[in-house]
Order: sequence, then C-alpha cells, then structure tokens
Amino acid sequence: MKTIGHFIGGASSTASGGRTSPVYNPATGEHTANVALADQATVDAAVAAARAAFPGWAATSPLRRSRLMNKLRELLEAHADELAALISSEHGKVVSDARGEVTRGLEVVEFACGAPQLLKGEITDNIGPGIDSHALRQPLGVVAGVTPFNVPAMVPMWMFPVALVCGNTFILKPSERDPSASLLLARLVSEAGFPPGVFNVVQGDKDAVDALLHHPGVDALSFVGSTPIARHIYATGAAQGKRVQALGGAKNHMVVMPDADLDVVTDALMGAAFGSAGERCMAISVAVPVGAATAEGLRQRLVARLAALKIGPGTDAAAEMGPLVTRAHLDRVRGYIDRGVAEGAELVVDGRGFVMNRSGFENGFYIGATLFDHVQSQMAIYREEIFGPVLCIARVNDYAGAVDLINRHEFGNGTSIFTQDGGIARDFAHRIQIGMVGINVPIPVPMAFHSFGGWKSSLFGDHHVHGPEGVRFYTRLKTITSRWPGEGREGTSFAMPTIK
Repeated sequence: MKTIGHFIGGASSTASGGRTSPVYNPATGEHTANVALADQATVDAAVAAARAAFPGWAATSPLRRSRLMNKLRELLEAHADELAALISSEHGKVVSDARGEVTRGLEVVEFACGAPQLLKGEITDNIGPGIDSHALRQPLGVVAGVTPFNVPAMVPMWMFPVALVCGNTFILKPSERDPSASLLLARLVSEAGFPPGVFNVVQGDKDAVDALLHHPGVDALSFVGSTPIARHIYATGAAQGKRVQALGGAKNHMVVMPDADLDVVTDALMGAAFGSAGERCMAISVAVPVGAATAEGLRQRLVARLAALKIGPGTDAAAEMGPLVTRAHLDRVRGYIDRGVAEGAELVVDGRGFVMNRSGFENGFYIGATLFDHVQSQMAIYREEIFGPVLCIARVNDYAGAVDLINRHEFGNGTSIFTQDGGIARDFAHRIQIGMVGINVPIPVPMAFHSFGGWKSSLFGDHHVHGPEGVRFYTRLKTITSRWPGEGREGTSFAMPTIK
C-alpha cells in the first residue's frame, strides 16, 4: 500500500519516525493509503529548508514573484480537474463541489499575482527641512499554515500564495485525512519555478502542529479548524512570540423574513446546509424563520426537497451530496442527532436511516440529510458545530428576536438574511455581531480581493485571511525617516524631536 509523504526542500520524502495514519476513500470505505506522520526531525528539516531559502526569496523582486505566481496560476488551471478528482477521492464531496473549491482557491492566486501593486509603500516628502519619511512592508520569514480536511486545496491556497508573493517561505501542514491535494500543489509550485525550500509540505497530526508552534525558526502561523484548537494555537503561538491568525468554528444562521420568497430561500438553504454534506465552516446550520407562517411554509418546502435529495459517491455526476470524510466523523454526526432527539427537538427528517444500496459503495460513510424543528438555544445541536448535514429550525416571533438570538451565540463567523425590505437588510448588516454577512446571499464568502474571517470565538488574532488583511498579516511595517547632509549644523539637542 502506498505511503503519502512530505515535500521538503523541493524533494519528496516519507520520513516519519515510523508513524503513519490511514487514508480512506469515503465513498467506498476502502483503506487506500497511509500517510506519513512527521516527527520532530521531519519538522526540523522543513524549517531548515525554508530558512535557507528565505534570504534569496525575500531579495527577489515582487515583479519576479508575481511572474512565478502567474505561471502557477496557469498550471493550476490546467490541472484543476485532476485536483478536484483527488479531493473527491479522499474527502468524499461531489466533484462539482471540489471543482468549485479549486476555483475559489485560484481566485486568491490571481489576487496574489498583483504583488507589485499590493506591496507598494508610501512616502511623505519634506516632512521637515530636508527630511523625508517613507514606509515599506517586509516579509516575516518562515510562516506555516495548518489547514482543515473539508477544503484541502482552497484553504492552503487562501494562505500560501499571499505569503509567498510577500517574500516569505512557507510550510503547509494539511489534514492527515485527505493529504494528497497538498502534494499536487507542491508539485505544481515546483514546476512553476519557485526555488526549492520556498514551499514545503509536512504531513502529520497534533505532534507536527506542536512542533511548528514551538519551533524557534517559525515566525508566524495561520490556522483554520475548530474553536478549541484555534484557541490553543493562538495562545501557544503568541506565547512563543509568533504572529498567529487562527480561524475557529461556526454556527451560521439564516434569518428568513415574512416577505422573503420561500421558494428562493429553500433553494438557497438546500445548497448552503447540505452542500459538501455540511462540512463547510460557512454552511448554514440554523434557519431562523420570523413568524409561525414563515416557519411552516419553509418547513413544508424543505421536507419535500429533502425527500428528493440525491446522495451518492462524489464521482456520480447526478449526486448532490456525498459521504462524510471518515467513519469516526459519521459516528460523531449520528451522535449529535441522537442528542438532539434526547434534548427534545422535533426530528422532522432523520438522516440516520439512509442506506446506500449501490454495489461497491455499501461501506461508504454515508448519512442522509437531517432536519430538526423547534430547536432551542440551550440545546447542543444549536450551540455546537456539528459539521454535517444537519439543519436546525429555530423559530422566532419577530426580527428583533432573530438579531438577539444570533448576537448571543458564541460563534460569529457568517450569517445571512433573506428579505425584500432594504431597511431591514441595512439594519441587519450594521447591528449583527458577525464577521461576514449575506443579504439574500446564503454563503457570504468574500472574494479574494476582500478578506475572510469571523468575530467572537470564530477568530483568534487581529487579521483575517487573504485580501488586504492577508498582505498585512504576512508582512511587517517599517517606517524610515531620512535626511542627507546639507548646509548648516543644528548642534546637539536633548528635547523631543519636533518639526517647526
């Protein structure tokens, strides 16, 4: 059985200190490969390669970095279908969704191609007699990215293109559940002409993450995952003097106002709640209909649509939802459904009864879409991130109750509202305590030239991902004040310098 390894200093490696982890095809349940789990020596080698490459890469002009990124963009476009198929085979999502993931990652690559513009400094001429001041942004050094299983290509591409064009070198630690996409990315980075050591991949689990967090040769770390781990990453990395951005969990609500078109809302909810089997940090997992009539109308439409939902392997072009990523995660989602029933929520559609009868796929990690109604805010299925195809309906009497419900939640990643009332929409956008807001848009993921990130327990650190915030995170500001020898001499002064 093949072993999926690392990419360090421009070369492949399977070093692991003897530790490996199984990789499965979620559609069939088959154990398809093992992934090497990095030990301290492997992480040390990756950091050494990145540190050795940093001086030359930092001295490379932004224009040259941009040209290499443009070449990578061409290669990624040429291999997009290959990358999507690889993602589907290890994650389980349908190929069309995987292709969309690659496209959203490519948009950040396109943004990063603007490095010469993104890294322009600023200057103020003649701030005092013969004195000028200018500011510039310089790279941090070696930066690492720890990325989740649910988007094994997109989230790495949200990080490393911006980091690289800013002049840093990069170490990617992808999820051990679906590690192969990272190696295809590494191969294409190398083919594009990036020098060895500029981009490295270290496969691994918690041991690899901790090694990166504590390594004195790592200057910054980006993370996307659950809130408990994000909180640990931020606290540990900051204590080590590293710059850290750590994106955590989510519980994204969609408010449905009485004036909304419920057919449009249902279309939006089906994709937003059950696309990628709910394994998205921006998935809508709570529908908040305002008023009993709205709730009943929405419920009826959802029940009808869920009865027709097509579930199958990701390679089936007709499939709308694939399996979950692992059997352990399948058991976890089942456990939440059990808990919701025990807590008194009304189980309207029970996905636990789904059986895959297609030959060759009987052992896949499938579950049906699930719908709860009359969900209360104290219930675990409301409070906690399930990360599966489970949609909760939390009814409220009025708009004010919807805003209050959302603002009281621990997480603040994304939210949306469906309404035809511009005044309500504007008020919602301003009052809601959430980092990303959609108005009649179910999944408000910003485009690459804006920045992605939540509030409250959905983000630890001061910078969001990609866009202008990404450039700020991966650089540090230096301000230079200069005066050149001229006529006259002012002599020594012990007063605070001022400009007269």
